[in-house]
Amino acid sequence: MMGSGWRDVINPQIWLAVLGTSFGSIWLWQIFLSVVTLAVLLLKPRPLQSMLMILAAAQLILLAGVGHAAMREGIVGGLQRLNHAVHLLSAGWWVGGLLPLLMCMRMAQKPRWRGSAITAMMRFSRYGHLAVAAVILSGLINSLMILGWSLPLESNYMRFLLVKVAFVAVMVIIALYNRYFLVPRFNRMPTATKQFIQLTWLEVILSVVVLLAVSIFATWEPY
Repeated sequence: MMGSGWRDVINPQIWLAVLGTSFGSIWLWQIFLSVVTLAVLLLKPRPLQSMLMILAAAQLILLAGVGHAAMREGIVGGLQRLNHAVHLLSAGWWVGGLLPLLMCMRMAQKPRWRGSAITAMMRFSRYGHLAVAAVILSGLINSLMILGWSLPLESNYMRFLLVKVAFVAVMVIIALYNRYFLVPRFNRMPTATKQFIQLTWLEVILSVVVLLAVSIFATWEPY
């Protein structure tokens, strides 16, 4: 993107030009942290699990330093990047917990792991409320800081943003339905567990669609 095609991927001058920008410096840290995270993941010792989480969180936080969140300078710009970092961490907390939730559902069927799996799911359910609330609130603040109170419906950016909002709304409805309708009926309704798993998989699929939408319109002009 910065050069004239794939041949510039190995052009030292292009690399120096990119690394001389704020985006490039953050990108370099992203690459470094990705390599370190991969090394920690391959080592797999239990004491390094907290380190793995910190490294993953750091990569999410760094994303707040590029794109539309970095459009302002000074105190306002710092607050916007802080808000976007909260948005990214909360989304990672929510979406990143869905597959482990499904794994815990399977583990809860085995006597050996049942107690631990149920405890993990209860904690995810309890603190997941905070993650969902933080995603919604920080996302609203971020949109207002980028667009203001205007709604340029004729722009592709706004259309994709509305698509993202619609899918997130469906995810929230699914999460609330799972938590407050299906979970209390696990022992009384035979199909509740199966339906919970199916809807959680749907939530996973919707989260992938949301991430794809963001990956596209996050590089576009808001207007």
